[in-house]
Parts: sequence; C-alpha cells; structure tokens
Amino acid sequence: MSWANKSIIEEFVLLGFSDQPWLKFPLFLVFLTSYIVTIFGNLSIILVSRLDPKLCTPMYFFLTNLSVIDLCYIICAVPQMLINLCSVRKVISFGGCVVQLFMFLTLGATKCVLLPVMSFDRFVAICRPLHYSIIIHQRLCLQLAAVSWIIDFGNSAWLYILTLQLPCCGHYVIDHFLCEVPALLKLSCADITANEAELFFGSVVFHLTPLTLIFISYAFIARAILKIQSAEGRQKAFGTCGSHLIVVTLFYGTAVSMYLLPPSPHSKNKRKMVSLFYGIIAPMLNPLIYTLRNKEVKEALKRLIKRLFLSKN
Repeated sequence: MSWANKSIIEEFVLLGFSDQPWLKFPLFLVFLTSYIVTIFGNLSIILVSRLDPKLCTPMYFFLTNLSVIDLCYIICAVPQMLINLCSVRKVISFGGCVVQLFMFLTLGATKCVLLPVMSFDRFVAICRPLHYSIIIHQRLCLQLAAVSWIIDFGNSAWLYILTLQLPCCGHYVIDHFLCEVPALLKLSCADITANEAELFFGSVVFHLTPLTLIFISYAFIARAILKIQSAEGRQKAFGTCGSHLIVVTLFYGTAVSMYLLPPSPHSKNKRKMVSLFYGIIAPMLNPLIYTLRNKEVKEALKRLIKRLFLSKN
C-alpha cells in the first residue's frame, strides 16, 4: 500500500504504551492536566500581550508567536491521545494522521527558528540597549516571524511529501502515540535510507544550528550582564534571559536526543517518553516559566483580571 492510496487503509492503530497498561490512568491525568494548563496558560499570555499596552513590545510579540505554536501543538495532539486512552481500539483516521504529521513538522520546525530569534531580541536589548528601538522595530519583527513560518513550512512540506510517498505494504500499526516521522518510516517496506538521511540533515539544520546561535548570543549577553553596575539591573536581566534559557534547554535537549542520537535496541519506550516530554509537557511548562518568573507578565495578568472583574460589576 502507498500512503497516496488511502482506500486500502482508512485508519491506523497507535500502540502508545499499550504494553504497559498500568500507565493508562497516570497518562490520562498527565495529558488532561497538560491540555487544560497549556490552553489556559498560552491563551493568557496571548491576551495580556495583545491587550496590555505595557507588553506591546517585540519580546512579547515573539512570545505570543511561541504561545500560538504551543497551543496549536497541544490541540492537535492531546484530544486524540485522551480518546485512545479511554478506548479499546486505539486508532486514528488516515486523514487525522496526515494532518497531525504535517502540523507537528511545521510547528516543531517553526519553534526551532523562533527560539533563536527570541535570543537575538534579548541580545540586542541587553548588549545594544541604546539602539534597540532602531534595530528591533515592528517591521523587522513581522518579517522575522513571517520568515520563520515560511521557511519551516517549506522544509516540513518536503519531509511530509517524502514520508507520504513511501509504500506501507499493508502495515497499519504505529508503535507510538503520535503520527511522527520516525514512527511512520518504520511502516514502510521500502528502503528508507534517503528519508532517514533527509530527516537527520533537517534535524541538524533546525536543531543544532539554532542552538549554536543561541549559545553565541547568550555568551555575549552574559558578558554584558556582568558589566552592569546595578545589582537590580543584573537580576532583572538574568530573570528575563533565564526564562528563555529554561525553555531552550527543555525543548532542544529532548528534541536533539529524539532526532539526532542513534536509537538503541532497548530505547523504544524511552524515545516515546522523550517525545511525550518535548511535545506535551514542554508546551505546558512554557507559559508557567514565563509567567512565574516574569514580574511584568504577572502584573499584566493582575491588571487584566481586575479589568474583567470591574467590567462584570
């Protein structure tokens, strides 16, 4: 069977962690909690960033883009996972799998480019504060965001087409809880060497290259922060950059181990847990990291809640 001929197979079986049934209830609680927290947290960041005049800055514009990515990711993944955990037949339709595959490729790649853009914004803000408004203007922000989405859409479409062109030969059981490229490649009975090479090359470009740029940016940022005379100024700068570094570590650390490290014979469930972490847990933690560690966001949330409360009264 080829992916293009969907008349033979209308749905796929997602094994998930079916070999460990004791994980069913804990995973359901984790997925449901992450779904609620992620939606509420990212919607809150989007609202305060757009409605509060004090947060209408480039930093929060990029943070809004990150929240949109995490929101779309969780909406695309978690409902199907919750349904399968409560069902005897753990399946996903052919169309649903195709949509999920493309969404994960596009959103993941866009996030890989957006995070170094955010580090560049912090670099200019701390290392070139007097020129910040001249360098990071509204037009540049829109251009950087648009380029991130367009480049990643093109790369994702290429991987997407390469994956869908492979013959499946009647295989329909996916040893994963998501329709991701590494799991789908295992369904093919054809030679997937070229696909694996393309996936590895794409992972190097979209994981290691942005990560290197982020490290370079923060090397300059750390040197600039240490030169700040005011202890309060250093603390504020470290607080703002610390939130971004935590998000970077969570995302790239798990993504690199998933796509760039060679799989071992006993790493099947481990790789599933890694995928679960960067795909489900990380989007839940991102808004918590940015709100709990960011005084401006917390104050903006208080103002928004107060405004809503007063409007109701």
